[in-house]
Amino acid sequence: MKRWDGQEVDIAMPEDVQRIIHTLNNAGYEAFAVGGCIRDSLMGIVPEDWDLTTSAPPEVVKGLFPATIDTGIKHGTVTVLLHRQQYEVTTYRIDGEYEQHRKPKNVFFTEDLVEDLRRRDFTINAMAYNTTMGLVDYFHGREDLEMGIIRCVGNAADRFEEDALRMLRAVRFSARFGFDIDLQTEHAIGEKAIRMSKISAERIYAELSKILTSEHPHYMEKLVDLGLMQVILPEFLATVGMEQNHPRHVHPVDKHIYETLKNVKNTHILRWTMFFHDIGKGFTKTVDEDGVDHFYKHVSKSLEIAKKAMSRLKFDNRTREAVLKLVQYHDWRVEPVPGAVRKAVNQMGRELFLDFLEVQKADYLSQNPVFREEEERKQEAILGVYKEIMHRGECVSLKDLAVNGKDLIRIGISKGETIGRVLQSLLEAVLEDPERNRQEGLLEMAKELVDQEEYLEKAK
Repeated sequence: MKRWDGQEVDIAMPEDVQRIIHTLNNAGYEAFAVGGCIRDSLMGIVPEDWDLTTSAPPEVVKGLFPATIDTGIKHGTVTVLLHRQQYEVTTYRIDGEYEQHRKPKNVFFTEDLVEDLRRRDFTINAMAYNTTMGLVDYFHGREDLEMGIIRCVGNAADRFEEDALRMLRAVRFSARFGFDIDLQTEHAIGEKAIRMSKISAERIYAELSKILTSEHPHYMEKLVDLGLMQVILPEFLATVGMEQNHPRHVHPVDKHIYETLKNVKNTHILRWTMFFHDIGKGFTKTVDEDGVDHFYKHVSKSLEIAKKAMSRLKFDNRTREAVLKLVQYHDWRVEPVPGAVRKAVNQMGRELFLDFLEVQKADYLSQNPVFREEEERKQEAILGVYKEIMHRGECVSLKDLAVNGKDLIRIGISKGETIGRVLQSLLEAVLEDPERNRQEGLLEMAKELVDQEEYLEKAK
């Protein structure tokens, strides 16, 4: 192995990581903690995972530790189990030819750490460390960390040709840390953006979600600037630069969306909701005789686009259902009175109602500030009414109703569809007046509803 002068840094490694390194060293092999754990440690971030790299072949690693898993034995990775924790230990390797712009067909083991670091994506992820050698930073990752730059190791075009997902990872790390992407790397992304079409939808969705739930979710704009949005979510491009000449707005549609991403709470569901909530405006703009812009039916168009995009990107069902409901109701103007709030909670469910308020808050915070005070007062009033409803335990759903299907069957209502219609009618009455949520009165109302329905049926 070639020699270098390790940089003096003090990285606090967990005892298990040091034990693995020492075990490998005592057997005559090199070993280092490597990659993201070193990057995060240098930034003062506690690493979530510790990965290691070693000159020892996989079979040697397996023989040195009592509990291991063949995680990726073909590519030299063995997972070592210590104290119920998992640590991936990978043999120094050189990647062979890549398949489908994603993974190497085969790998070749090497005894040279620098060759292993050379195959990695970005300089900030290509550093290794142990207490003996110090920081091994052959590609100046520490310098790029200090300057706040995402830079490919070696030739950027080659790195993206090997693995196209690295282009999204560049934006993701940029968004996570607030870093710039260096010009050569940006240029290579622009050249290779079309390669993203070869990457699985699941991996694209995962990377986009990490960008959206980062400290800088508005860095989604970089996907537009770098040509990635055209490949991943081309529907969004219709919003880019589209002006909103309307008293409520001060930003073009795309800029408004970026602002809402910054102004909403950092949850997976809320960030995706804000990304999609106005995407339909790109296809629904009209201008009235006074020159004012309108976006009639943009909600239904946003919903249509979101459904197709989420299906294409393989969203999980829970996220898909929640985001679609919030997009559908994001523009709903709920009056701060008990009946209206109970109906809104019923429509969205308790779990999503507070998210709905967060969506509306992010929306008005990203519009013309002239209207902000008025919107804040209204939302505070709605929230106050909601808390009172919850405190009083008022009925807001069928499960809160004082009667159920079995009760209706007991009084002689037997048709399945009829039961459903009657229960819904009873619920609507109780949402208007929660004092009516008493079993005896609701059963009497149910009988009247059925009698009326039967009468109307006979009269046809």
